[in-house]
Amino acid sequence: MTSITATASNATTARLRLTARGRRALALLVAAPLLGVGVLAAGGVLGGAVSGAIASSSEQTAAFEHVTVLPGQSLWQIAEGVAPEADPREVIAEIELLNGISGAIQPGDRLAIPAQYAG
Repeated sequence: MTSITATASNATTARLRLTARGRRALALLVAAPLLGVGVLAAGGVLGGAVSGAIASSSEQTAAFEHVTVLPGQSLWQIAEGVAPEADPREVIAEIELLNGISGAIQPGDRLAIPAQYAG
């Protein structure tokens, strides 16, 4: 009978070899979250300074004409009414931006009209 025994010379050992490209990828993987936290922290500091500057200039308020939405009235109809010579899609986009509208309007809503269409 023959017996088979494993010796250290027959066993293969796997070693992790990290190439220069692998080291760069690993460094980027470790640094990305740290950079993200730094940017968020700086944004909070800068954001506070910027919002403070905006808040301090609240004395300069712009006067806008306002339109009250009537039952059954659409933004398209409002846009055609305030700027009949302009493209209604552009007027609607500006009204939505100015008023922070992201959905449907409701009767009784008071909408500010962009200055170039007020008159």
